[in-house]
Amino acid sequence: MDRISKMVSEKPLVIFGRTTCAMCHSIRSLFVDFGVNPTVYELDEIPRGREIEQALLRSGCNPTVPAVFIGGELVGGANEVMNLHLSRSLKPMLKRAGALWV
Repeated sequence: MDRISKMVSEKPLVIFGRTTCAMCHSIRSLFVDFGVNPTVYELDEIPRGREIEQALLRSGCNPTVPAVFIGGELVGGANEVMNLHLSRSLKPMLKRAGALWV
């Protein structure tokens, strides 16, 4: 989990996903539509991706992808992100983290 903490602390919005995951693509598209440029780590393309996926599972991400971190904190997966969006809480979170300026 230390490696994940380092990876997510460096950027305001981090998404762990897989290239073949449709929900990962949808969540990424949602953020891009907001004008946010997320840092995306595709676990099926990066070294030690399987280890990171196992650590995400241990930290409570189930399913493990997409795993969204805003401001270094785990928000959760697609359901949690969509719930935040529908409750109008997502954009303020992105602004506080410095991922969204408008």
